[in-house]
Amino acid sequence: VQLQASGGGLVQPGGSLRLSCTASGFILSHIAIGWFRQAPGKERDGVVCSNGSDSITYYDPSVVGRFTMSRDNAKNTVYLHMDTLKPEDTAVYYCAIDPVVRSYGCFGGSEVAYWGQGTQVTVSS
Repeated sequence: VQLQASGGGLVQPGGSLRLSCTASGFILSHIAIGWFRQAPGKERDGVVCSNGSDSITYYDPSVVGRFTMSRDNAKNTVYLHMDTLKPEDTAVYYCAIDPVVRSYGCFGGSEVAYWGQGTQVTVSS
């Protein structure tokens, strides 16, 4: 079982990036998925997550209207489309399998079955 995350980089404020998380060894469809991020000196926080049926999808208020998560079941890949990036979005981004998904938040820690290796996103001019 492996999660391969990619797509991070350096981007100017107002720019866009698309992160990818491809799974091998299991099928991503019908599984709770999410993206978390960790800025230097801060805890890892949920950015967006969705339950297995996608009936519940949570976006952190700081990214609403700017970030969109999507699945491509044919490619067994989850994407995080990030637009209008801000310096405060700078962090290491992690994809997660089976986080706890609630209408009021995403929760990781011991509940997460697998983490991707993390990809650095830096928003700076």
